[in-house]
Amino acid sequence: MYLKTLTKTIGIVLLAMLPQSGFAQDAIARQAPSDKRMKDINNVKLNNTFNSIDLENPAADIYTDWTDQLRKCSGSLPANYKVDLRGFCMPTDSRKVTSNYGWRRRKMHEGIDVKVYIGDTIRAAFDGKVRIKAFNRSGYGYYVVLRHPNGLETLYGHLSKHLVTQDQVVKAGEPIGLGGNTGRSSGSHLHFETRILGKPINPALLFDFEHQDVTGNFYHVATGKTTRSEETAAATTGANIEAEAERTVMATANDDAASISAAGTATRESSEPQPVRTNNSKQSARRSSSHYVKRGDTLSSIARKYGTTVSKLCKLNGIKPNTILQLGQKIKCS
Repeated sequence: MYLKTLTKTIGIVLLAMLPQSGFAQDAIARQAPSDKRMKDINNVKLNNTFNSIDLENPAADIYTDWTDQLRKCSGSLPANYKVDLRGFCMPTDSRKVTSNYGWRRRKMHEGIDVKVYIGDTIRAAFDGKVRIKAFNRSGYGYYVVLRHPNGLETLYGHLSKHLVTQDQVVKAGEPIGLGGNTGRSSGSHLHFETRILGKPINPALLFDFEHQDVTGNFYHVATGKTTRSEETAAATTGANIEAEAERTVMATANDDAASISAAGTATRESSEPQPVRTNNSKQSARRSSSHYVKRGDTLSSIARKYGTTVSKLCKLNGIKPNTILQLGQKIKCS
């Protein structure tokens, strides 16, 4: 009996030492923890989702055209449109912003300037496709515009060299150009813009260059105004001030869903009204020292609202009576 038991034990040990057959390996694999298998399945599903994004026709759900005109974009934006900022890459390693978004020397600066040196690598911020590869001597110099599946378009200006071709599909982080000082530029830097349907958004509301991160996972474009992400990362004080200012401008502008910037044009105005008596609402408006231009505003209507004259407004703001006002432009009134 002892010999029989010993023989059986030795046989089991020898079998365990033999290489496992394919059948045995499959049997062991089926005994793997179920959560591990589910994780693998989820990863496959996630990869398939990413692969299904159409980079040949990015954001075709809101854009109806594909042209080489920067601001002429056709399409419609749903209410409360959500821009997915995940899968991003910072376009440069530089953390130094040298000029912010906003009014600068009586002209709207529709992006931010980041210090780079000639020859520095500039990368695509998201997966996308090259819509514009061009040169503008009096403006952006050598520049590239990418359209992304999340609905954004990003612009990279003052490059010294293009590294992509028209209609090329690129991945986030892929080199698209080299830093430079071309076009209307007073020093080497990257001019970086973010747009949707041709309208600019303050890049500081999406990208935090100081911390080399995005401000959150999503950026919401609501009807008539823009808001920061629900999952906002810590941002600089300057960026917070700019964000609040832009939200105020957008609420005043009360534009449609696609008009998510403070850029635009208003009518010319050359006539000068005489000062008029104001009622209580006008007196309340006059106590405010400044006015943000909204659709339909003219220098005459602003002057009447604040109980002043066109000539005084021109003197306070360094403008002329026939100056074209811009939506969101800040006008000093007293």
